Amino acid sequence: MAFPRTMARHGIAPWPRLAMVLCGLAAIPLAGCKDERNAYVPPPPPKVTVATPVELRVPIYLETTGTVAPVNQVGLVARVPGFLQQIGYRDGEMVQQGRVLFVIEPQPYQASLTQAQGSLVAAQAELLNAETEFGRQRTLVAQDVSDQARYDDALARRDEARGKVLQAQGQLEQAQINLGYTQVTAPFPGPVTAHTTSEGQYVGGTTPTTLATILQTDPIWVKFNVSELANLRIRQELLASGITEVQLDQVVVEVGLAGRSDFPIAGRLDYLAPNVDTGTGTQATRAVFANPHRILLPGFFVRVRVRIPEGPNRAPSLLVPETALGADQSGRYVLVVNAEKVVVQRNVTLGERFGPMRVIETGLRREDRVVVNGLQRAIPGGRVEPAVEVLTPPDIPQPVPAATQPVAAAARDGPAQPAAAADPAPAAPQPAPATPGPRTATGQNPGHAAPPHGT
Repeated sequence: MAFPRTMARHGIAPWPRLAMVLCGLAAIPLAGCKDERNAYVPPPPPKVTVATPVELRVPIYLETTGTVAPVNQVGLVARVPGFLQQIGYRDGEMVQQGRVLFVIEPQPYQASLTQAQGSLVAAQAELLNAETEFGRQRTLVAQDVSDQARYDDALARRDEARGKVLQAQGQLEQAQINLGYTQVTAPFPGPVTAHTTSEGQYVGGTTPTTLATILQTDPIWVKFNVSELANLRIRQELLASGITEVQLDQVVVEVGLAGRSDFPIAGRLDYLAPNVDTGTGTQATRAVFANPHRILLPGFFVRVRVRIPEGPNRAPSLLVPETALGADQSGRYVLVVNAEKVVVQRNVTLGERFGPMRVIETGLRREDRVVVNGLQRAIPGGRVEPAVEVLTPPDIPQPVPAATQPVAAAARDGPAQPAAAADPAPAAPQPAPATPGPRTATGQNPGHAAPPHGT
């Protein structure tokens, strides 16, 4: 064979070289064939869990901030001069209404009371004599035995004696009031601040001396302001709910303390200003709370949540789990799966939170399927394989305000009658005139002094 000889002349072994050529020729038709086992297969759509929003009637709240204030706060004042004789409480102690807190030396005022009682007795005796003489002169004039001058003189002395009795009664009443001022009592129950004077100090000189301050903290007020925008929103909510008039004591107000996220204390609306402050554009508002354990102290800065009354026409709210919410530069959003199983991003406006769920005010429809699980696999514009889940509605708390004690009105016209005050002198017997005559100017027995003023 020539071919093997030619390879032999070039120093190539014939049979291995022939094997290489045959292998190359065998590989030529294989290069044009396609291997179907290496073709690209797209992955299946990711699986996510979707659910329709929960439809539930939930309360609508207005949140703001406020300050705690006592319903009554009165300075305990020494209204008569004298040396402070006794302090009858511990600084900061809770006292009851009528308790004696300070005693100013009562001896000078007791002496003035005794003197006034003596003046009244003398005036009553003089009036008795004048009444008798006037009755005699009236009888004599009627019989043409006495002249008109003596009758007029007896009448003048009787009227003058009546005036002296009234004057003595006024002096006795003033002496009783001054004696009552020597005991400074609590006008209402509450804690008393530290005393500002010491025992033995002269108080109530030319100006009244404030000895301490008492506050009424049960019930207690929380004062806050409502903006014009919030006011309009409340009115719109009430109108949409079918409510035309709301009683203040039907509006529930809740308070949250510092360091806590909840609102554990409930009360009721107590006052709403009839006008809006033109300087701040807000409306002054006040709520009252029971405070038997003094959890709320005057001066506290608290969070306030006002529950807007619900009417029969208000539509239910839509709620989704808090974990279904996302956030980006445009705000908060949820992912919704449409009918083609494509993920769509919806920007929403958030409302109140109730447990693990959040109210969606705008941006969501009741029939939307919201992604509640697998948000990392749900990409807007991509397809997913949804699995439907039914959400459990959250528990809605129903706060019940505790009953409040009636607010004690602080009297400011003087302290109560002291227990140790001396009894007024016995009244002299009222003379019986010869003929029926007019009663005294006071219309009562002049021997009885008027009762002292209360606290």
